[in-house]
Amino acid sequence: MVFHMKTTLNIDDTVMARLRQEAARQRKTMSELVEAALRLLFHSAQQSKKKRLRRLPTWRGGKPRVDIADRNALYDFMEGRR
Repeated sequence: MVFHMKTTLNIDDTVMARLRQEAARQRKTMSELVEAALRLLFHSAQQSKKKRLRRLPTWRGGKPRVDIADRNALYDFMEGRR
């Protein structure tokens, strides 16, 4: 059994006018559009919580062993000549 609750909302006149136009265009009631919009809002809020990535671990690696801007020093280090 599905229950519906009636309530009163204060909606800006321009928003209400757009709602009426859109409801007529889609041949739906304003209540159907408002309910669909709220469901979409709640769904996207729930999805954004799920998509948050956890922080990657960090650590201190100490003093750099080579200046990577110095190509020759970098190649020497990579080839074990340093």
